[in-house]
Amino acid sequence: MKDIAINGRPIGPNQPPYVIGEISANHGGDFERAVKIMELAAKAGADAVKLQLYTADSLTIDSQREDFQIKGESLWRGENLYKLYQRAATPRDWFPKLFDAGRKIGVTVFSSIFDEAGIEQLERLNAPAYKIASFEAIDLELIAACARTKKPCIISTGLCTLDEIQQAVTTFRDAGGADLILLRCNSAYPARPEEANLASIPDMIRRFDLPVGYSDHTLDAFQSVAAVALGACVIEKHVIDSRTPATADSAFSSLPDDFRQLVDGCRAAHAARGHVEYGPTAKEQNSLVFRRSLYACRDISAGAALTRDNVRSIRPGGGLAPKHLPAVLGRKAKQNIAAGEPLSWDLME
Repeated sequence: MKDIAINGRPIGPNQPPYVIGEISANHGGDFERAVKIMELAAKAGADAVKLQLYTADSLTIDSQREDFQIKGESLWRGENLYKLYQRAATPRDWFPKLFDAGRKIGVTVFSSIFDEAGIEQLERLNAPAYKIASFEAIDLELIAACARTKKPCIISTGLCTLDEIQQAVTTFRDAGGADLILLRCNSAYPARPEEANLASIPDMIRRFDLPVGYSDHTLDAFQSVAAVALGACVIEKHVIDSRTPATADSAFSSLPDDFRQLVDGCRAAHAARGHVEYGPTAKEQNSLVFRRSLYACRDISAGAALTRDNVRSIRPGGGLAPKHLPAVLGRKAKQNIAAGEPLSWDLME
């Protein structure tokens, strides 16, 4: 599997996890707050911050019919889709200024896209990558339009069946796209940890031979850290400066200290994952002395037989390996062997 680069930063299984701070609606309509969230995400160690470029009209229509009212177990229960998206949208005229702010802060900025007009606007800003949200992962025309930019694309796969993920991947490739990253995702807000099903991550890597990450909508960092340990090379998490004033996504977004812990934990998990290796590491070499080995546990006179009464497998590791005990027993000592002396072949006949 080849690495994929976003704005020069390589992303892949052997690279530190690429951490994305999702701003979404957390600016609450305040441009300065959006910049503040970008700054705190960068300070916490995020590689990128992500915006969402949509209008209410690009996502839905202004209808009061029952289908357009949010029901069930949802943070937004009782709201009208159109009005929710109006309230949560990031104004289109902010995007040039937010991309400039990202350059000054030193953090990569890119965006989720929801229509071709959004792609065209972001292409004018030279966006380094694109994101397809879980709810748009079945919009194959949008995926194809994204692929035609030849930019790296990240597709969240929440709600998707295996066949739907395959259709998205095939569509992206058939449209000329080359660099694709999939995100395991549970599209509930907040998501339940027991429904994360992170075991899907290594399975997705095996099936699609693509970099796979995790879009985390749970309320803590544990799932993201576990995802990295299982092979995730991208982590996406909503981030906010404060729970107040509240925003459409504030209830499940990470506060600054939580987000820093997530970044640090994910990097530590990647370092701990390491690579396949057996035998002592460089630092473990010093611990070899504490292994068991064969020692004389009593004084043994020259010519006397080595027996279980005068030879034992004990710590430290200065003598013959314990596996040699059957071959040692019954041999005779060539010379006097003092109690506490490590056994070696030249001490016995």
